[in-house]
Amino acid sequence: MMIDYFMDALRQSPEHEAVVSSYFRLNYDQLLQLMQRYNSWLKEKVIEPGAVVSFSGDYSPGSIALLMALARNRNIAVPLSQDSSHQFEEFREIAQSEYDIEVDNEQLSLVKTGRSADHALYQNLRDLGHPGLILFSSGSTGKSKAIVQNLEKLMEKFKQPRKALRMLIFLQLDHIGGVNSLLYSLANKGTTIVSDARTPDRVCAAVEQFQAEVLPTSPTFLNLLLLAKAYERYDLSSLKLITYGTEPMQESTLLRLNAVLPEATLQQTYGLSEVGILRSKSKSSDSLWMKVGGDEFNIKIVDGTLRIKADSGMLGYLNAPDPFDEEGYLDTGDLVEQDGDWLRIMGRASEIINVGGLKVFPAEVESCLLDMDGVEDVVVYGVDHNITGKIVCAKFKLTTDERLKELKVRMLKHCKDKLASYKVPSKVIITEDETFNQRFKRMRREVI
Repeated sequence: MMIDYFMDALRQSPEHEAVVSSYFRLNYDQLLQLMQRYNSWLKEKVIEPGAVVSFSGDYSPGSIALLMALARNRNIAVPLSQDSSHQFEEFREIAQSEYDIEVDNEQLSLVKTGRSADHALYQNLRDLGHPGLILFSSGSTGKSKAIVQNLEKLMEKFKQPRKALRMLIFLQLDHIGGVNSLLYSLANKGTTIVSDARTPDRVCAAVEQFQAEVLPTSPTFLNLLLLAKAYERYDLSSLKLITYGTEPMQESTLLRLNAVLPEATLQQTYGLSEVGILRSKSKSSDSLWMKVGGDEFNIKIVDGTLRIKADSGMLGYLNAPDPFDEEGYLDTGDLVEQDGDWLRIMGRASEIINVGGLKVFPAEVESCLLDMDGVEDVVVYGVDHNITGKIVCAKFKLTTDERLKELKVRMLKHCKDKLASYKVPSKVIITEDETFNQRFKRMRREVI
């Protein structure tokens, strides 16, 4: 099993820092001991291989060790981030979790739920004798889907040794990007850095304190970092690589980030919970063009939409139909432009605004509006219109005290020479609410 490969990798550097934060610091020997302790605990509690086990607890030595112990015990793990605590019961019901474990520091407590996990996809994993992983989609455009992954196959992609890095983990354990970052760090004997909170100041403080070399995050968070000017208050010179994904990047944000952190390489990543994270290469730090793929992935473009076939693709959804075509390709729903091997992600087809037959990409409009003074964030989406079908709506979160009428006038003046008239928002809203979800991803819906 792949878990044995990971355990062997950890044994090779027992004194190396494994997980660090302001509250804890463990080397690989200590992390291994914690994993072994949890393995014994699972056996004491008679949690059989193939059982579905949910657990709460964000990045900590305990949650990391428990995930690996569940993999070793060939369980189907359902990690739940505290950011989604209001959905815990819903997620546990959908996943049919048979056991729920609470991680409090390094202590574990168990609840037997009385549920029976009888979904056919679970039986598939049990027949293979492989551990599983259940992830939930962000629900940024609708109801969350429960994704069943074969954890053994996800781990296999890390068999190829790569560089050990000091990585600040931003995306949580319930996100494919967070799982990918953690597995990379463990397989390559890197150091996983955990910030006290996912705010610009706390993340930058952790970068400085623990000399983080890599920061994987989202465009929305990077925009918040720029707005807060946290880069001026902390020494970020250790950062060699900032990766961004989960949603389209606004070009204005990328250019500003490149200007204030010129020593760091900016790299776009691409992945979905359904297929995993693809290897990627950006054309340059200030470019939105990239190459994606890898030995375990096949890609093709059909009608301008990216489709992916992955060796480590999900087994299926627990609560939705199988989305793969007869050849095993997933329609990602992402519209792309293509220039030879280079791709540019334009946005989700479901988010494109059709104004009288003309396409409007929300990220392009957001990029323009974010250049306006006093704009903390803005999210663009379509609303129904009797004549044109849709119109463009922009919901602003401001740093200034400004009336709606004044904002509209200023916005029209700003957009005049930058956007075609049909792309300029016809409806404008000012909000004090967040424009993004708990995964720092913009919520492009009429009701946010």
